[in-house]
Amino acid sequence: MIPVLSLAEVAKNYGAVRALADVSLEVFPGRVHALLGENGAGKSTLMGVASGSVQPDTGRITVAGEHVPTLSTDLATRLGIAIVHQHPAVLPDMTVAENIRVAVPTERVHGSAEMAALLNKVGSRVRLADRVDSLSVAQKQLLEVAKAIALEPKVLILDEPTAPLGADQTEMLFEQVRQATARGTAVIYITHRLAEVRQIADEVTVLRDGRIRGGAPVADIDDDALLRMIVGRELATTFPDKNPVAERETISLDVENLSGEGFQDACLQVRHGEIVGLAGIVGNGQSPFLRALAGLVRCTGQITLDGERMRGRELVASTAYMPADRHAEGLMQAMSVRENAAVSALPALARTGVVRRDREHAAVAGEVERLSVKTASIEANVMSLSGGNQQKVVMARALLAKPKILLADEPTQGVDVGARSEIYRIMRDVARSGVPVVVVSSDAKELEGLCDRVVVFSRGHVVGELAGDEVTEENITATVVGATTLRKDEAKREPSTSRLRHLLKGDYAPSVILALVILALGAYTFSHNARYLAPFNVISVLTLLTALAFISMGQTVVIMTGGIDLSVGPLSGLLVVIASFFVVDGKSPLIMALAFVIMLAVAAASGLLNGVLVRYGGFTSVAATLTLYIGLQGVSLLLRPFQGGYISTKVTGYLTASIGYVPIAFVVAVLVAVALELALRFTSWGRGLRAVGSHEESAGRLGIKVNRTHVLAYVVCALLTFLGALLLMAQIGVGDPTQGVSYTLSSITAVVLGGASLLGGRGSFIGTLLGAALIQQILNATTFLNLGQSWQYFFQGILILIAAAIYTRARMRSRVIQ
Repeated sequence: MIPVLSLAEVAKNYGAVRALADVSLEVFPGRVHALLGENGAGKSTLMGVASGSVQPDTGRITVAGEHVPTLSTDLATRLGIAIVHQHPAVLPDMTVAENIRVAVPTERVHGSAEMAALLNKVGSRVRLADRVDSLSVAQKQLLEVAKAIALEPKVLILDEPTAPLGADQTEMLFEQVRQATARGTAVIYITHRLAEVRQIADEVTVLRDGRIRGGAPVADIDDDALLRMIVGRELATTFPDKNPVAERETISLDVENLSGEGFQDACLQVRHGEIVGLAGIVGNGQSPFLRALAGLVRCTGQITLDGERMRGRELVASTAYMPADRHAEGLMQAMSVRENAAVSALPALARTGVVRRDREHAAVAGEVERLSVKTASIEANVMSLSGGNQQKVVMARALLAKPKILLADEPTQGVDVGARSEIYRIMRDVARSGVPVVVVSSDAKELEGLCDRVVVFSRGHVVGELAGDEVTEENITATVVGATTLRKDEAKREPSTSRLRHLLKGDYAPSVILALVILALGAYTFSHNARYLAPFNVISVLTLLTALAFISMGQTVVIMTGGIDLSVGPLSGLLVVIASFFVVDGKSPLIMALAFVIMLAVAAASGLLNGVLVRYGGFTSVAATLTLYIGLQGVSLLLRPFQGGYISTKVTGYLTASIGYVPIAFVVAVLVAVALELALRFTSWGRGLRAVGSHEESAGRLGIKVNRTHVLAYVVCALLTFLGALLLMAQIGVGDPTQGVSYTLSSITAVVLGGASLLGGRGSFIGTLLGAALIQQILNATTFLNLGQSWQYFFQGILILIAAAIYTRARMRSRVIQ
């Protein structure tokens, strides 16, 4: 049988670190090939090579018998290779449906009904209109799996797919894997769970330290042999001995009738020296309950810790919380091991408010040594560590804070067998020191081996408690599946309420609010001065608005990628200055036409330069565009130190022509905004733009040309600025090097008012148009209300603060409690 994918003598180094050394692997159609190894063994790097996201230093890649000299993510997808990453390549600012459309060709999934059916296959019950950043870790993983299955690939790579999943979801995933292999798909299955290897795999290969350590048909090798290959030593036991009942002291944590989002009337008692597990199917309230114990969510009820009633900040200060998603919540990814470990203990390491570096270094180094964190240095970036060692850094931070109780949500998720055993030992040592531990885990076997007692959640309620010899995998599972409790609030839920909440979190909510504010301000101004709606004023306001609208829409394109363009103001001014030499009375139409071509070329070149500096020059968007801001303004002043060169009245007449009360240019601006909005939602360009701004790494994994998208965004911004400059030219009618500068701040203001996120990924061209309209209306209304010019700035500042506060609040509330 010819292997569908063959990797031969693959090597990959990252500086002095050897990730892979002469690794060879063959996978065959219709078979599941398990890939085992500790974190840092090279599994994910090898699969990065197989899926085109990592380029090997040496080696040969063959797909379906054909040699592939260079494998990219695009080519891998075309060749039928799909991968489900351990950390899902999802786009948080886009909806579930949009995530599917970005990753799956239309011919594979045609409409909403097919998308819903696809999600149902993998056990996901999320709505297509839900924004992905509101999903739990497990829901994101199921979305990732659904996207891969929809491609019906020749090779399906699953990297720790069940880490965040419950038992039911895992079984549904396995059923999809069986169906895929029945169709002839080759599956590469990366896992740390030997039980899953027995359940789903045909062959197994073990990696350690970047090298193949062995492999065999699953039926021909036992677990002890696999463990020896994985860790390179014997593991006497996975779980440490439990504390005798007599050694468990008085009650430390007493929780009475605690209720919050996802859990109701939960009660719990935890003694000193005890490890208590919280069990249940994922999504049944145990994780939100744990966050409530940490003081991270609002709740009602009573929490007593060491005899003191506590809530909110008191709980945050007294507990140590280890989140399930260490990358999103547990680690500061740009910082070192030392900085991550010490952050919670800084007050104790400081004298008169200043952290003593020697004490900090000694404390972190001691904890790193005690927890056996494998790192080149405590100054190394925390993301250079393996998953298991990253989790130990999170534990180090928790322990350095000297908490009264340790709370851990899925502490071994995505952690290899050896590191998992060490984490169990550390947690037991913590308990023996007198600090109680509460653990949430979806692995009943883990709860059996680690916990002294297990409390079972179902539909947000505590439905059972097991202690001592009752704590077995069978009893835990039986209690979970046998629960009959219903949520108290289930019958009270109003679908219309959830739909309204969903609408308020959408991209168009700011547009609706802006439209209402514009109407209210207009009515108020008109009631005080009837000349406000005079034809001359309406035409003037709409003409002024059009220039700002075009420039703001250009700014939106760049901000959608997570960048910003500070050069739009000086660019518009420079374009007007260029026009003042050629678009003047007495010049021939050919000269004027040539001037417009030059203006367009200058705009395009400016955008291209910005894009190249940002993506290939290593500049931040602020640094690159600020540099161009200064340069363009300098050129404008060099060409026109003072006002001069009056624009042809015939040209300005064309540009400011109107139909009734409405300038034609304004109608064009509205049509451009609508066209851009449709493109943003329904074209590959628009989805790619939002994808890059939402999560650049995930967008790259999905085959989107990230650099090209960024550069093109700056070019499009500059071209829209050119259109705005034409209207600015018509308004001022003269070459003035200072007139365009104010548009930089105004355009950013309009984008923020329109609801766009300065972090990228979210926004609306319709919202930007309305934001620009409100700014222009404020400038005009203050005149008719006899207010000074300072009020224009006051009003704009207040509006920006309100918009930013509403947006931030909505974004925080949109995140589902994990």
